[in-house]
Amino acid sequence: MKRYLLIACFLLSFEAQGGDRLDPFSVYRLNAPKGCLDETIGSEPIGLPELIQIGICNNPTLNRDYMNVKAYEAQLGETKAEYLPSLTGTGSISDDFSKVEDQKSGKTDPYSGNLALSWLLYDFGGRTARTEQAKAYLDSNQFNYNATLHDTVLSITQGYFDLLSAEEVLKSSKTAEQSYRKSYEESVKRYELGLVSASDKLLAQTSWEQSKLDVVKAENTVQINQGSLAQLLNLPPDTTFSLTRPPKDEDITKLETDLPIQELIEMALANRPEIKSQKSSTMAAKQEIEIAKAASKPSLSFGSQANFGDDWKYANPYEYGTSIGLNLSIPLFTGFSDTYKIAKAKYQYQKAKADEIITADTVKNEVWNAFQNYHTAVSTYEISQKMLESAKENERVAFVSYQIGKGSILNLLTASSQLATARQEVIVAFYSVLISKSTLYRAIGRF
Repeated sequence: MKRYLLIACFLLSFEAQGGDRLDPFSVYRLNAPKGCLDETIGSEPIGLPELIQIGICNNPTLNRDYMNVKAYEAQLGETKAEYLPSLTGTGSISDDFSKVEDQKSGKTDPYSGNLALSWLLYDFGGRTARTEQAKAYLDSNQFNYNATLHDTVLSITQGYFDLLSAEEVLKSSKTAEQSYRKSYEESVKRYELGLVSASDKLLAQTSWEQSKLDVVKAENTVQINQGSLAQLLNLPPDTTFSLTRPPKDEDITKLETDLPIQELIEMALANRPEIKSQKSSTMAAKQEIEIAKAASKPSLSFGSQANFGDDWKYANPYEYGTSIGLNLSIPLFTGFSDTYKIAKAKYQYQKAKADEIITADTVKNEVWNAFQNYHTAVSTYEISQKMLESAKENERVAFVSYQIGKGSILNLLTASSQLATARQEVIVAFYSVLISKSTLYRAIGRF
């Protein structure tokens, strides 16, 4: 008997200390991201895939959702454990002393042990419903993790393109500042020759100073976007990025497939993890009805126990006993709580079905908006390219005209301003296409 007690205690200790290292039901399926890069950003140019890899490994929101999935995996193992018997062991040992008047004192060192086994045999599907519910909750949180993963990728992609756009706008602002300085120098030269009035010089100088201010603002935007990207990667805000740039060709702005909007919506309804997550939540709510129903019905379990007691080295004999049998539990009256539990579960199931419809409608609207924004961005980029070519030629003609005295300084400054605006609009339009393209891919549930 002592040997059995020791074995039982060992098994109980092993189970308690096993943690996630012990997985007899094979419920731990999701693995942490592998191949993570060093969090330190060096001086070497880094591309979007590397940024995404850093973000996935280092994003606290994603790590939180990952741990949540692991918790639901463990919960599934907990419900599967209900199919196995439970074994409970208790033991005690004491040093007892007693004294009765006019009688000899007595001293004993009794010890006792007890093993109790319980095994649920049938509960009208309650155990099965709890297991299926745990599976549904696990699937729901797994899909939530995937949704967070998609959001993380999209946010990093947008941060990457925003920073590239800001850097190119800064470069364009510096080019415009040089152009305005050239116009100012030309106006000074013509003023000193007495060909123009002082107002030409002052207008050119004002435009030049304004272009310097634009450079300062563009530099600030670069710093802000660098900090935003660093935050997405959970890096210090003063991190400086050296980014590789995507090629500016038509292929990078085009979609991989030219499907109509209705097919894209159908694709989103089939692929979006948010919809799959909500469907799993609806399934979990449906299983709650079966759990509530089973709780109001009888349950049958098998029970057995063995106990042993002895006064150890004293004269009193040891004793032991065993019992075995079936236990039937019948809930006769629960104050109508079971009735309300079943009703509550049914209402929550209907709510989950309504949430499923709301989620699907939201996804449809996201795809529609992303589709329209993408095509608008493409049209804007094409038009801005034509405007840039026209602005370049207009600025060239205006400068030459001013040099030979056939054009006014106002025309030259207007042409320079239009050229600077056109340059920046092309930059912003190009990266807007890439961002809207990524947003559309996120909306249909793919990358």
